[in-house]
Amino acid sequence: MGAPEREATDRRWCEKVTLSFRNTGGTAVRSGTVSLGTHIIGALGIDWATIGSTRDLPAPIAPGAGTEKSWTVCVDAWRVPLGMHVETRDVSVQWE
Repeated sequence: MGAPEREATDRRWCEKVTLSFRNTGGTAVRSGTVSLGTHIIGALGIDWATIGSTRDLPAPIAPGAGTEKSWTVCVDAWRVPLGMHVETRDVSVQWE
């Protein structure tokens, strides 16, 4: 899995997150889960909270193959007052 590529949206409580995946194993990845940790950042750069979410892994991924997937990741709007924003920094994958 590559590092997350983040892109702002027109809503401060959402962002577009793109991840690339590569299967380096000898068998196909048939399913899995992507866990995302979205940080709520204040106007002075203080990390106020982290909100977790999960998405399905874009599967199947054949041996030696790669794929890329984008999601719009949002938190509740009330959690991100004016002057604050979100950053999805933490990503982990559970391959099955």
